[in-house]
Amino acid sequence: MEEEYESRRVRRWEELDTDILVRIFQKFSVFELTSGLAHVCRGWRAACCDPILWKTLDLSHMRSSFIKIPLEPYVYVERRSDEALTRILKLSMNLSGGNTRTLIFHFNLFLSDDQLTYTAERCPGLRRVVLPAWNRIKKTGICKAIRIWKDLESLTMPSIANPPYLLTEIAKNCKNFKELKIMGPFEVFFANTLITCLPNIKTLSIRCSAIKREALMKILDGLPSLEVLNISHSHLVEYSGWQPQQKVIVRELDKTIMEKTARLKKFLTCMEHKTCVMCQRTESDEGIVRWYKYEEGDWKVDEVSSLHL
Repeated sequence: MEEEYESRRVRRWEELDTDILVRIFQKFSVFELTSGLAHVCRGWRAACCDPILWKTLDLSHMRSSFIKIPLEPYVYVERRSDEALTRILKLSMNLSGGNTRTLIFHFNLFLSDDQLTYTAERCPGLRRVVLPAWNRIKKTGICKAIRIWKDLESLTMPSIANPPYLLTEIAKNCKNFKELKIMGPFEVFFANTLITCLPNIKTLSIRCSAIKREALMKILDGLPSLEVLNISHSHLVEYSGWQPQQKVIVRELDKTIMEKTARLKKFLTCMEHKTCVMCQRTESDEGIVRWYKYEEGDWKVDEVSSLHL
């Protein structure tokens, strides 16, 4: 009788095999894992710590609540918003056990130095990082993180006015680095720094950006290992005449550029300013796309599959 009862007894949720729980939990977001599921019982918490759930830590839906201010860092992040981010990071780091390989932040998230350092120290094996806005991240903070991320292969980052310190740290510490996406203006200074620091880079995306023609020519000549280049929807300009120079929008890629890109395995471009909505937006924003004005998630798009989110 007892045996018959045991065979008919419905198993409780906490008694499910860990492998089954992990498969179910893969359907939930990081917010659901950290705020609810991990606190139900010991069995569920054990399942929430499975490395497969933390291979990618996607915080791309988490934005800061902030106001703009006239002095550095030019934004003030509301306290509750900052505390919510810190809480998510601490819970995620506790559950992930250092098994995260891809870390994705929202472009409009204002991460602090302390939050970045805390995360970097607990995710030393990262191979891909999508960085948020620079405003609250200082030189010391990002350089410390890069020194920890020795296995880093891919970085998506906002454009930066002084790139040498960052790219130099990547060159010194990340020997397998091969893929870079820049969201923002691409100037000659950035091109020269890239050539000097990361001459063996294989993939570069500067889509939806303001690109100086001279900068484009420099990377085509100076990055011999480059295989994939994406300049889709970018605002390509050159300057002509004497002072004051006149800015001219390049509407069509000339023969010289096309000859230089012929060696690449993949050259991605779109300059259909009359028919392409994204090209029109980039031109309207003068090559510095205000992503917050458009559909949520547009900033995640990339024609390079390995960079698309």
